[in-house]
Amino acid sequence: MKLKLLTAALLLSSTALYAHTAQTVDVSRAWVRATVPGQQATGAYMHITSKNGARLVGVSSPAAGIMEVHQMKMEGDVMKMRAAPVLDLPAGQTVQLKPGGYHVMMMDLKQALEKGSSVPMTLHLQDAKGLESTLVLSVPVRTLAPSGGAASPADSRAVHGAHTH
Repeated sequence: MKLKLLTAALLLSSTALYAHTAQTVDVSRAWVRATVPGQQATGAYMHITSKNGARLVGVSSPAAGIMEVHQMKMEGDVMKMRAAPVLDLPAGQTVQLKPGGYHVMMMDLKQALEKGSSVPMTLHLQDAKGLESTLVLSVPVRTLAPSGGAASPADSRAVHGAHTH
């Protein structure tokens, strides 16, 4: 009986540790670029701020077969885009995923993404100790980035829950 209680206590404490990373990460100004029928790829953009520092180690969505964080960068006179397997989220700093810089590539789209709809998306995070967590978002589909300085409530994170791995 004592072993069962100890095991349960350890599982609960490890779950709290895993969920902690997602709870200290804030996402704002998230949006996905709308597509037309037949289009197979688009981009997702957002501002991510981690209170304690973390790493974005993956992104997933049922709307796309492949989701990758990419970086666009000028090399000489040529703009190049490369996958970034990990994106550091320094403590207290906002990392902007935006057109022309870091962004999420959504490839092998399952259907057209219409303006005014939303896309479920999961950020896979890792803290400094290597503990992983997920942050589930509902990201609005737009034709253009949200305008102005402050984001409206509709532009902000719509979290359905933090989960652990």
